Amino acid sequence: MKKLSEIASEVQASSTMAIDALAKQMKADGIDVIGFGAGEPDFNTPDHIKEAANKAIADNFTRYTPASGTVALKQAICDRMKLDCGLDYAPSQVVVSSGAKHCVYITLRALVDPGDEVILPAPFWVSYLELIKMVGGSPVIVTAGEDAGFKMTAQQLSAAITPKTKAIILNNPSNPTGMVYSKEELEGIARVCVDNDIYIISDEIYYSLLYDGTHFTSMASLGEEVKERTILINGVSKAYAMTGWRIGYAISNPKVAKVMSNFLSHSTGSPSSISQAASLAALVGPQESVETMRQAFEERRNYIVDRINHIDGVSCIKPEGAFYMMMNIERLLGRTIHGELIQSSDDFSTAFLKHGLVATVPGSGFGAPHFVRWSYATSMDNIEKGLDRLETFLQG
Repeated sequence: MKKLSEIASEVQASSTMAIDALAKQMKADGIDVIGFGAGEPDFNTPDHIKEAANKAIADNFTRYTPASGTVALKQAICDRMKLDCGLDYAPSQVVVSSGAKHCVYITLRALVDPGDEVILPAPFWVSYLELIKMVGGSPVIVTAGEDAGFKMTAQQLSAAITPKTKAIILNNPSNPTGMVYSKEELEGIARVCVDNDIYIISDEIYYSLLYDGTHFTSMASLGEEVKERTILINGVSKAYAMTGWRIGYAISNPKVAKVMSNFLSHSTGSPSSISQAASLAALVGPQESVETMRQAFEERRNYIVDRINHIDGVSCIKPEGAFYMMMNIERLLGRTIHGELIQSSDDFSTAFLKHGLVATVPGSGFGAPHFVRWSYATSMDNIEKGLDRLETFLQG
């Protein structure tokens, strides 16, 4: 048989999904595992959203929609962007697809030719790296350390640009770090992008989950030259506890949006009509559930950060948004715990799952090999038990 595609064969499985799958299998086997792996709110989808989906089924809204989404949903997205971020867009600039991850993929398809470089600040969400490679692009990693708040500077970005640079991917607030770029920091990055005429893929799906009164600035709000080069990525998964509904959206200039729409028309076709009806209800309906979740996540964040920083051998900085925390394990490297030599974050997460019965995600997949990601999108009871188990595990 002829060999498989080299590009496809080089794609690695998602480390976040892998650890979550292993933890779920252990649970299915009757093992009392506590999972801190997947980035998924533990809240239920609000009732009014589920009712809208049920009504769509009853009304036989079960056929194809336009490939890039219904006009009603696109208008609701525009209205939400105006209310929340002060941004003016037309429905023709919105492309709806099967999740924000899919939107990143079709954006890269629209922008990147084989050999083009895409700058990716590290730590990064695991899928960004693979998505760049999937379209034949060359990822250029720019590391932003813990001492810099895990945030890339304009100077670092400028130094990484070459004649082959096509775009950067910026996740703000960030998965996996939870850190948030200030308006001033974004302005510096935006100036570099405009001066070098490169696209900005700005994934802002966690923008409604901010803490300590932190203000969110959308990259596209920083002037027309920036907006013209920015492709906003967002969706309903995180803010409305709708991960399984699989609706994301990309917003861009009309030319980019048209290319993405054409790509969708020949690949997936339209996203689920039922999910679009539910997403419309989420965006135009009451928003109290978003604030309820945000407050719960902030309380959990405060607890987990305080506990981690009182446990010998590990530490963390306080995230400003999303629902993730990066635990520094540098002081554990070289130690043997429960008979397991810890030489990397992969070693730690494997040993912690095996002996501590807690699932975390090694930072190696995020470009942060000395860190482990915890998601606090789980109950306070689970967080307390998980940290108790961490203390016990580290004593072994």
